[in-house]
Amino acid sequence: MKSVDLIEEIREFCNERDWRQFHNPKDLAIALSIESAELLELFLWKDAKETQSVCTQKRDAIEAEVADIAIYLLDLVDVMGLDLETIIRRKLEHNRKKYPVSLSKGKNLKYDELES
Repeated sequence: MKSVDLIEEIREFCNERDWRQFHNPKDLAIALSIESAELLELFLWKDAKETQSVCTQKRDAIEAEVADIAIYLLDLVDVMGLDLETIIRRKLEHNRKKYPVSLSKGKNLKYDELES
């Protein structure tokens, strides 16, 4: 299913419940942050080994939080009239310049820490 189809389904879901009145950019951004925090909470205080266990044992909860994040993101894109594919491609191009393969391959450094 393409994001356009998902956006239409989310729009229909919200419209059926008359929720569009509550879904402004500010509140959708806040909802995104809250759902992201709920995803992070599943991993809180876990070391690398425990994290692997969480990924297995709490997979349903992780999927539910990821879905909530995606729904709010797609709703925000819709409400703001953004073209998600275009802005993602633009950001990827920006990041290609910021993180050239020759300097960043295999490294987890921020762009301003890479040697030129």
